Amino acid sequence: MNMGKRLGAEFFGTFWLVFGGCGSAIFAAAFPELGIGFAGVALAFGLTVVTMAYAVGHISGGHFNPAVTLGLCAGGRFAAKDVVPYIISQVIGGLAAGAVLYLIATGKEGFDASARFAANGYGEHSPGGYSLMACIVAEFVLTAFFLIVIHGATDKRAPAGFGPLAIGLALTLIHLISIPITATSVNPARSTGVAVFQGSWAIQQLWMFWLVPLIGGAVGGLIYKHLLETRD
Repeated sequence: MNMGKRLGAEFFGTFWLVFGGCGSAIFAAAFPELGIGFAGVALAFGLTVVTMAYAVGHISGGHFNPAVTLGLCAGGRFAAKDVVPYIISQVIGGLAAGAVLYLIATGKEGFDASARFAANGYGEHSPGGYSLMACIVAEFVLTAFFLIVIHGATDKRAPAGFGPLAIGLALTLIHLISIPITATSVNPARSTGVAVFQGSWAIQQLWMFWLVPLIGGAVGGLIYKHLLETRD
């Protein structure tokens, strides 16, 4: 597939993930009286992945996440030479979604992006007040298992056509676990897309939501490749 189309698919897929997932957190999670809550936000993130994986996954592979791209590379499923272009496209998609969310959100009087804007945080900026170490462990373990699920669900021996469902449900579960811990990243592009518009502490803490998911993704890919994958 033409690289331009692949990068375009990653842009739109990541845009949809950030717009849909973070948008649900910003606008609908605690809507004045009856919001969708944590479960609704978790489902929204899962649905963005399912829908775009079916829509454009056949074009780019449906990564929408730098940690997934690196993890698939570590697992031998993705060419190293394409990692950086994919990540750049994903980050741009995330930032574009963050910009649109900010434009919409500022249309309401009294809106203050610095309050949170669906940004990821640790310590005093963790939704539940979890320490930096606790947040590192959560992001590492959840990203590693996410990559194990992705590798397994897309293995040639897995049931055909069900990969996006398994991956979307895995992301939903990840959010159900970790929204109170870090607001759930496992995706540096998702974190970057809103941190830039939050504008203060989220940018200062962004390093963790790049470093740990990337390491976790790579470890997950290596685990599947060396411990779980069956070779002919």
